[in-house]
Amino acid sequence: MKITNQVNELLQAGVISDETAAAIEAFYLNKKNEQPNQSRLIIAFGILGATLIGLGLILIIAHNWDNLSRLVKTFFAFLPLVIGQAFGLYVLYRKYESIAWREGAAVFIFFGVAASIAMVSQVYNIPGDMADFLLTWMLLVLPLFYLLRSSITAMLYLIGITTYAIVAGYFKSATDPVWTFWLLLVALLPYYYYLLQRKPGGNFTAFFHWLLPASLIICLGLFAEKSEELMLFAYLLLLALFYLIGNHSRFNALKLASNGYLVIGLLGSLGILLFLSFDDFWQSWVKMSIVELFSQPESLLVALLFSLAVYFLFLKKWQATPLLWLSVFVFIIFIVGLYFVLVPLILVNIFYLIIGIYYVKQGADDDHLGLLNFGLLIVTSLVIARFFDANLSFVIRGLLFLLVGSGFFIANYQMLKKRKIVK
Repeated sequence: MKITNQVNELLQAGVISDETAAAIEAFYLNKKNEQPNQSRLIIAFGILGATLIGLGLILIIAHNWDNLSRLVKTFFAFLPLVIGQAFGLYVLYRKYESIAWREGAAVFIFFGVAASIAMVSQVYNIPGDMADFLLTWMLLVLPLFYLLRSSITAMLYLIGITTYAIVAGYFKSATDPVWTFWLLLVALLPYYYYLLQRKPGGNFTAFFHWLLPASLIICLGLFAEKSEELMLFAYLLLLALFYLIGNHSRFNALKLASNGYLVIGLLGSLGILLFLSFDDFWQSWVKMSIVELFSQPESLLVALLFSLAVYFLFLKKWQATPLLWLSVFVFIIFIVGLYFVLVPLILVNIFYLIIGIYYVKQGADDDHLGLLNFGLLIVTSLVIARFFDANLSFVIRGLLFLLVGSGFFIANYQMLKKRKIVK
C-alpha cells in the first residue's frame, strides 16, 4: 500500500514517531472503510449495463410477442421482475458494499417493474391510463432506494412522481394528484436527508439539489384554482425560500453548479420580476378589493410559504436574503396594482434595473467578472424587454443597445485592466 510505504519511510528517517505513524495508518484505514475505493466510471457502467440488459430483454420479447400464447406472454411479463428480484437479493447478501452492484440492481428492478406492469396490462386488457400506470409504478418501487441505498433510483422516482403530477394534475384536471404527489414526495425526503448527512458533497446529492426544487416549482401550480396573480406571488415566495436555503451554511460552501437552490431561486425570481415589468400583466390584473384578494383559495398557500420564511428567519436565525425583501416589495406592488396600473409598472422596471446595477457594482468591488457580467445581463434583458414592449422609435432602441454594449465592453476592459491582463 502506497501510504504505508510513505509512513515507513518517514518513520525510518525519524520525521515522525511510532505513535504518529500508527495514527496515520489508522486514519487512512478508517477512511478506506467508510468510503470504498470505487471508480465513478465503474458505477456509471454498472447502471448503464443494467439498463441496456433490461431494454434488450424487452425488445427481444416484443419482437416475437404476437406469436406467443397468453400463458407464455404472462411468463415473459413477469420474467424481468423475477430476474431483477433475484439480482437484488444477490446484491443484498453478497455485494451490498459495492455501490456499482447496488445501483445496477436497483435500476434493473426499477425498469423491470414498469415492463411487468405494462405487459400484464396488455395481456389481460386491464383498463387504465398513464397517470394510473405511473402511480402504480412509483408505489411499487418506493422501498427500492431504501433497501439498496440507490441514489439513481431515488432520482428516477422523483422524476416519476413529478411526471405523474403533471399528467394527472395538469392534463387530467384532477384534484387528488395534488395531495398524492406531496405524500409520495414526503416518502422520499428521509433518503434525501440521508444523502445530506452522509454524502453532502456527492454527485448524487448535487443532482438532488437541482431536481427537488425543480419538481416543487413544477408541481406548485397544482394548487392554482382562481387567482393566477396570487400564484405568481406564491412562486416568488417559494423561489425566495430556495435562495434562502442556498445561502445556508450547509449549501453556500458548495460550487455554484452544485447549488441548485441558489441558482433556481435567483434566476426564477428575476424571471418573474421581468414578466411583471410588461404592461400586459397589469392591464389584465383583475380589479378586486383586498378582502376579495385574501379570500381566494391560493391565499392559504401564500400564508403557508410566508410562515415558512418567518420560521427560518426568526426561529432558525437564518440570514435574510434580498429576495425575501423582493417578495415583500412585489406584494405591496400587487396591492397597489388593484387600484393603479402605471405606478406598479414603473416601480417594477426601476427595481429590476437597480438589481442589475447592484450586481455590476458588487462584481466591480469584489473583482469578480462573473458577477459583473451577470449584472450587465440583467440590464440587457430589461432593455430587450422594453424593445418589444415600449412604443419607442428604432433610433432610440438602437441607441439603448449601443449604450448597453458599450457598457459591457468598458466594464470588462476596466476589470481586466485592473487585473493587469490588458494594457
